[in-house]
Amino acid sequence: MTFAPDTLRYNDAGLIPAIAQDAESGEVLMMAWMNAEAVAKTLETGRVTYWSRSRQAFWVKGESSGHVQELIDFRVDCDRDCLLVMVRQTGPACHTNRRSCFYTAVREGAEVELMAPEG
Repeated sequence: MTFAPDTLRYNDAGLIPAIAQDAESGEVLMMAWMNAEAVAKTLETGRVTYWSRSRQAFWVKGESSGHVQELIDFRVDCDRDCLLVMVRQTGPACHTNRRSCFYTAVREGAEVELMAPEG
């Protein structure tokens, strides 16, 4: 069965959430948005490409920072409205220079920082 990006369910803005997960460790690294063209570029190049809502432009993860996400596996959820991109992450995934964007936990009503910025 051939994958057809137009079968994905995008929101009203033409976007679909994409969760990036480290293919080796299983760690959830980040969540960002893709549009149909970002999906196509990711699958064509093997470099994960997102759509920046604030800049209204594509961004290839690591293009400016060097913190590249190499696509290992591309998965579609059962409702076809969310993506899981399994990646080989070079360097931190978060713009705060942390390995993961999910570095804050809420425990017993308090925020707990789970990891400090790298470097």
